Amino acid sequence: MGYHVVNGDDHEYEERTFVEGQPPRLAADVTTSAQLTQSRGRIWRYPPHTRGRRHADRVQEEVFVVLSGTLTMLLGHPPERFDLPPQSVVAVEPMTSLQARNESEEELVLYVYGAPPEQAGAEHFDDPGDL
Repeated sequence: MGYHVVNGDDHEYEERTFVEGQPPRLAADVTTSAQLTQSRGRIWRYPPHTRGRRHADRVQEEVFVVLSGTLTMLLGHPPERFDLPPQSVVAVEPMTSLQARNESEEELVLYVYGAPPEQAGAEHFDDPGDL
């Protein structure tokens, strides 16, 4: 088959905790459900005041699409802060440090897409705290 359709109601979310004491983020594995082979994707749901892990992928280019809410993205070293509304897109080249955050009072929903479909080899960094 040349296509795969995944209805939004069919996504299965798993809890992903990063910072102790914060509510868990939720992630839906689009790579598996859409049967992606040349890339990988996830839909992320960040509750208010949660953050992901600061990291740099060694091989993978990542694209972040804000579906709803406000994404606070820390990019580079030292980190530069960007606050991005819905329909914003951030493309991050390999070996660029990044951290996705929701510093707002509303849920943040992101689609994150990467290619090639590498999952190993990311470098992790300390959280820089509030910026």
